[in-house]
Amino acid sequence: MVMYAGAGQFIAVGLFAAGAPLIYAVFLEFVVNARHMAYGISMLRRYRDAGHFKPYLIFALTDETFALLSSLPPPENGESGMTGAEKGRFMFLVSLLNHIYWNAGTLAGALAGTFIPWKLDGIGFALTALFIVLMIEQIIRVKKPLPFIVSGISAAAAVFLLPGALSARFSLLAAMVISLGVVQLFEGRAAPANSAGKAASPDGSGPC
Repeated sequence: MVMYAGAGQFIAVGLFAAGAPLIYAVFLEFVVNARHMAYGISMLRRYRDAGHFKPYLIFALTDETFALLSSLPPPENGESGMTGAEKGRFMFLVSLLNHIYWNAGTLAGALAGTFIPWKLDGIGFALTALFIVLMIEQIIRVKKPLPFIVSGISAAAAVFLLPGALSARFSLLAAMVISLGVVQLFEGRAAPANSAGKAASPDGSGPC
Protein backbone atom coordinates (compact mmCIF):
# COMPACT_ATOMS: atom_id res chain seq x y z
CA MET A 1 0.00 0.00 0.00
CA VAL A 2 2.89 2.38 0.74
CA MET A 3 5.14 1.51 -2.19
CA TYR A 4 3.06 2.18 -5.30
CA ALA A 5 5.49 2.28 -8.20
CA GLY A 6 4.44 -0.25 -10.81
CA ALA A 7 7.53 -1.88 -12.29
CA GLY A 8 9.56 -0.61 -9.34
CA GLN A 9 7.63 -2.93 -7.04
CA PHE A 10 8.59 -6.00 -9.05
CA ILE A 11 12.23 -4.91 -9.05
CA ALA A 12 12.12 -4.22 -5.31
CA VAL A 13 10.93 -7.76 -4.58
CA GLY A 14 13.94 -9.19 -6.42
CA LEU A 15 16.31 -6.79 -4.66
CA PHE A 16 14.93 -7.64 -1.22
CA ALA A 17 15.10 -11.37 -1.95
CA ALA A 18 18.72 -11.05 -3.12
CA GLY A 19 19.73 -9.01 -0.08
CA ALA A 20 20.93 -6.08 -2.20
CA PRO A 21 22.54 -3.13 -0.37
CA LEU A 22 20.12 -0.32 0.45
CA ILE A 23 22.05 2.32 -1.50
CA TYR A 24 22.05 0.11 -4.60
CA ALA A 25 18.30 -0.50 -4.28
CA VAL A 26 17.58 3.23 -3.86
CA PHE A 27 19.69 4.15 -6.89
CA LEU A 28 18.17 1.48 -9.11
CA GLU A 29 14.63 2.43 -8.09
CA PHE A 30 15.42 6.06 -8.89
CA VAL A 31 16.62 5.17 -12.39
CA VAL A 32 13.64 2.90 -13.09
CA ASN A 33 11.10 5.46 -11.86
CA ALA A 34 12.78 8.54 -13.34
CA ARG A 35 10.08 8.62 -16.01
CA HIS A 36 7.65 9.81 -13.34
CA MET A 37 9.43 13.18 -13.32
CA ALA A 38 8.41 13.65 -16.95
CA TYR A 39 4.87 12.53 -16.08
CA GLY A 40 4.66 15.04 -13.24
CA ILE A 41 5.90 17.97 -15.32
CA SER A 42 3.36 17.28 -18.06
CA MET A 43 0.52 17.10 -15.50
CA LEU A 44 1.22 20.43 -13.78
CA ARG A 45 -1.59 22.28 -15.56
CA ARG A 46 -4.14 19.52 -14.99
CA TYR A 47 -3.31 19.29 -11.28
CA ARG A 48 -3.26 23.06 -10.79
CA ASP A 49 -6.83 23.31 -9.45
CA ALA A 50 -6.98 19.90 -7.77
CA GLY A 51 -7.00 21.46 -4.30
CA HIS A 52 -6.63 19.05 -1.38
CA PHE A 53 -6.57 16.09 -3.81
CA LYS A 54 -3.21 17.19 -5.24
CA PRO A 55 -0.88 15.37 -2.74
CA TYR A 56 -2.60 12.05 -3.38
CA LEU A 57 -2.70 12.64 -7.15
CA ILE A 58 1.07 13.16 -7.12
CA PHE A 59 1.58 9.98 -5.10
CA ALA A 60 -0.75 7.89 -7.28
CA LEU A 61 0.58 8.99 -10.70
CA THR A 62 1.51 5.66 -12.29
CA ASP A 63 1.87 4.74 -15.96
CA GLU A 64 -1.75 3.61 -16.25
CA THR A 65 -3.13 6.63 -14.38
CA PHE A 66 -1.02 8.99 -16.48
CA ALA A 67 -2.30 7.37 -19.69
CA LEU A 68 -5.89 7.99 -18.58
CA LEU A 69 -5.56 11.47 -17.06
CA SER A 70 -3.31 12.87 -19.77
CA SER A 71 -6.07 12.19 -22.29
CA LEU A 72 -8.26 14.79 -20.58
CA PRO A 73 -8.46 18.16 -22.34
CA PRO A 74 -6.15 20.82 -20.85
CA PRO A 75 -7.91 23.11 -18.34
CA GLU A 76 -7.76 26.15 -20.62
CA ASN A 77 -9.66 24.33 -23.39
CA GLY A 78 -12.82 23.98 -21.32
CA GLU A 79 -13.87 20.96 -23.39
CA SER A 80 -14.53 18.64 -20.45
CA GLY A 81 -17.52 20.66 -19.17
CA MET A 82 -16.26 20.31 -15.58
CA THR A 83 -15.16 22.97 -13.13
CA GLY A 84 -11.71 22.82 -11.59
CA ALA A 85 -13.06 21.25 -8.39
CA GLU A 86 -15.11 18.67 -10.33
CA LYS A 87 -12.13 17.72 -12.48
CA GLY A 88 -9.94 17.41 -9.39
CA ARG A 89 -12.47 15.04 -7.82
CA PHE A 90 -12.73 13.05 -11.06
CA MET A 91 -8.95 12.66 -11.31
CA PHE A 92 -8.82 11.65 -7.64
CA LEU A 93 -11.42 8.90 -8.17
CA VAL A 94 -9.62 7.58 -11.26
CA SER A 95 -6.32 7.50 -9.35
CA LEU A 96 -7.93 5.87 -6.32
CA LEU A 97 -9.61 3.16 -8.39
CA ASN A 98 -6.34 2.38 -10.17
CA HIS A 99 -4.63 2.18 -6.78
CA ILE A 100 -7.26 -0.26 -5.49
CA TYR A 101 -7.19 -2.36 -8.66
CA TRP A 102 -3.40 -2.59 -8.58
CA ASN A 103 -3.16 -3.66 -4.95
CA ALA A 104 -6.10 -6.05 -5.21
CA GLY A 105 -4.63 -7.61 -8.34
CA THR A 106 -1.20 -7.90 -6.74
CA LEU A 107 -2.67 -9.63 -3.69
CA ALA A 108 -4.83 -11.94 -5.81
CA GLY A 109 -1.85 -12.83 -8.01
CA ALA A 110 0.41 -13.52 -5.04
CA LEU A 111 -2.19 -15.82 -3.46
CA ALA A 112 -3.18 -17.57 -6.69
CA GLY A 113 0.46 -18.06 -7.67
CA THR A 114 1.00 -20.37 -4.71
CA PHE A 115 -1.77 -22.69 -5.91
CA ILE A 116 -1.17 -22.71 -9.67
CA PRO A 117 0.65 -25.98 -10.47
CA TRP A 118 2.07 -25.16 -13.89
CA LYS A 119 5.06 -23.03 -14.82
CA LEU A 120 4.51 -19.37 -15.63
CA ASP A 121 7.65 -18.78 -17.67
CA GLY A 122 7.27 -15.72 -19.87
CA ILE A 123 4.34 -14.19 -18.00
CA GLY A 124 6.62 -11.32 -17.06
CA PHE A 125 6.22 -10.09 -20.64
CA ALA A 126 2.73 -8.94 -19.65
CA LEU A 127 4.27 -5.80 -18.15
CA THR A 128 6.19 -5.10 -21.36
CA ALA A 129 3.01 -5.63 -23.36
CA LEU A 130 1.21 -3.15 -21.09
CA PHE A 131 3.80 -0.46 -21.80
CA ILE A 132 3.53 -1.12 -25.54
CA VAL A 133 -0.26 -0.69 -25.43
CA LEU A 134 0.05 2.54 -23.44
CA MET A 135 2.63 3.86 -25.91
CA ILE A 136 0.45 3.07 -28.93
CA GLU A 137 -2.49 4.81 -27.28
CA GLN A 138 -0.40 7.92 -26.67
CA ILE A 139 0.93 7.93 -30.25
CA ILE A 140 -2.61 7.78 -31.62
CA ARG A 141 -3.81 10.51 -29.26
CA VAL A 142 -1.06 13.13 -29.53
CA LYS A 143 -0.26 12.51 -33.23
CA LYS A 144 3.37 13.55 -32.67
CA PRO A 145 5.63 10.60 -33.48
CA LEU A 146 8.92 12.47 -32.95
CA PRO A 147 9.22 11.92 -29.15
CA PHE A 148 8.56 8.20 -29.53
CA ILE A 149 11.00 7.78 -32.42
CA VAL A 150 13.76 9.70 -30.63
CA SER A 151 13.25 7.85 -27.33
CA GLY A 152 13.29 4.48 -29.12
CA ILE A 153 16.52 5.27 -30.95
CA SER A 154 18.08 6.65 -27.75
CA ALA A 155 17.18 3.56 -25.73
CA ALA A 156 18.50 1.23 -28.43
CA ALA A 157 21.74 3.22 -28.68
CA ALA A 158 22.19 3.11 -24.89
CA VAL A 159 21.71 -0.66 -24.87
CA PHE A 160 24.38 -1.17 -27.53
CA LEU A 161 26.87 1.51 -26.47
CA LEU A 162 26.85 1.19 -22.67
CA PRO A 163 28.45 -1.79 -20.90
CA GLY A 164 26.15 -4.74 -20.25
CA ALA A 165 25.31 -4.00 -16.60
CA LEU A 166 24.77 -0.29 -17.22
CA SER A 167 22.70 -0.58 -20.40
CA ALA A 168 19.73 -2.17 -18.67
CA ARG A 169 19.73 0.49 -15.96
CA PHE A 170 20.40 3.63 -17.97
CA SER A 171 18.72 2.99 -21.34
CA LEU A 172 15.36 4.29 -20.06
CA LEU A 173 16.92 7.32 -18.39
CA ALA A 174 18.98 8.11 -21.49
CA ALA A 175 15.93 7.80 -23.73
CA MET A 176 13.90 10.12 -21.50
CA VAL A 177 16.57 12.82 -21.22
CA ILE A 178 17.52 12.82 -24.91
CA SER A 179 13.92 12.72 -26.18
CA LEU A 180 12.87 15.58 -23.88
CA GLY A 181 15.85 17.64 -25.04
CA VAL A 182 15.21 17.02 -28.74
CA VAL A 183 11.46 17.68 -28.47
CA GLN A 184 12.06 20.95 -26.58
CA LEU A 185 14.58 21.99 -29.23
CA PHE A 186 12.21 21.33 -32.12
CA GLU A 187 9.20 22.90 -30.39
CA GLY A 188 11.30 25.92 -29.43
CA ARG A 189 12.18 26.45 -33.09
CA ALA A 190 8.63 25.86 -34.25
CA ALA A 191 7.04 28.36 -31.85
CA PRO A 192 8.58 31.51 -33.42
CA ALA A 193 7.63 30.27 -36.88
CA ASN A 194 4.03 29.67 -35.81
CA SER A 195 3.86 33.10 -34.17
CA ALA A 196 5.20 34.74 -37.30
CA GLY A 197 2.65 32.90 -39.42
CA LYS A 198 -0.24 34.05 -37.27
CA ALA A 199 1.01 37.61 -37.32
CA ALA A 200 1.16 37.67 -41.14
CA SER A 201 -1.81 38.95 -43.11
CA PRO A 202 -3.88 36.50 -45.24
CA ASP A 203 -2.17 37.67 -48.41
CA GLY A 204 1.27 37.13 -46.86
CA SER A 205 2.20 40.82 -47.15
CA GLY A 206 3.11 41.23 -43.50
CA PRO A 207 1.59 41.92 -40.09
CA CYS A 208 -2.02 43.00 -39.99
